[in-house]
Amino acid sequence: MSQTTIYTTTVEWTLEHSGTVSLGNGPVLEFSAPPEAHGTPGVLTPEDAFVAAVNTCIMLVFLWSCERLRLDLAAYQCRAEGTKLIELEHTERFTQVRLTPHIRVKAGFEAAADIQNRVQRALRAAQKYSLVANSIKSEVILEPEIEII
Repeated sequence: MSQTTIYTTTVEWTLEHSGTVSLGNGPVLEFSAPPEAHGTPGVLTPEDAFVAAVNTCIMLVFLWSCERLRLDLAAYQCRAEGTKLIELEHTERFTQVRLTPHIRVKAGFEAAADIQNRVQRALRAAQKYSLVANSIKSEVILEPEIEII
């Protein structure tokens, strides 16, 4: 049986090319157009939020997968880079989001190759089951660096 969940945000214009976004989960954040589009430097932009949404969702599903696969995760850090294409008439879109996670996993008494395979399986699951990654047109590329310690 299918079910739906609704998430809400409310935006409010404050001045020039800036505003606030109230997230349904509670936080209120300032945002702006990017500086190159007459926005305010040092403030969240829709472009930042888009790339962050992919990065955070992939990480959370990866953590869930690690728990299910009984991986002893020691550290996870991931840089995400969104590539924006500007076409004729200033039409813009993200063509890809490249994620480069650095993953450290404790080995214990298990063979490093076995752990490596399970980490790769967790990464595939993270990409497959990420709500955000599955909801966008952009290509999502995972290039992990896995360290067994």
